[in-house]
Amino acid sequence: MGILAWIIFGALAGWLASIITGRNNQMGCITNIIVGVVGAFLGGFIMSFIGGSGVTGFNLYSFFVAILGAVVLLAILGVIRR
Repeated sequence: MGILAWIIFGALAGWLASIITGRNNQMGCITNIIVGVVGAFLGGFIMSFIGGSGVTGFNLYSFFVAILGAVVLLAILGVIRR
């Protein structure tokens, strides 16, 4: 995917993950993008570890993988901060 697609994809995935984890008020736009992009990589790693495919492009399956990874990333960060 192009850089602009990664930014949009990351922003949407990070924003939804922050809503799911209850951190939406604590995170800004740039943080959502970073969490979404890193979450996409983490989600791809998790899915390939359990036998699925990772992020394959700008589609619904990849979006769910990115959200999964972003939620896991935010959960790990929450445990570390406590």
